[in-house]
Amino acid sequence: QVQLVESGGGLVQAGGSLRLSCAASGRTFRSAALGWFRQAPGKERTFVASITWSDDSTYYADSVKGRFTISRDNAKNTVYLQMNSLKPEDTAVYYCASTVYSGTYSPKDFGSWGQGTQVTVSS
Repeated sequence: QVQLVESGGGLVQAGGSLRLSCAASGRTFRSAALGWFRQAPGKERTFVASITWSDDSTYYADSVKGRFTISRDNAKNTVYLQMNSLKPEDTAVYYCASTVYSGTYSPKDFGSWGQGTQVTVSS
């Protein structure tokens, strides 16, 4: 099992930036990729971005392309999500998750989840 701990959420004005961190521990060798998902009140959890540990392949939801950047630090077993040009519709709880698959967007393929961190963007 992979344990994940997110940090970096908060309140920011529209147009501002935040950087989320996800620290992984445990059986990280079983993880092929880490992803970020988000869930707004009353809505389903949706894919935001993912990155593979091995070759830095990255994937983004269309809604965040050009604004969000996912990156990793293998030495620290940490993945980051740099969020720029934030919009009120980015407001959600952001979750980090681990998967043994590469290039998947489905929450069902992610077996380990963090506790989530709240991001609130005010207009």
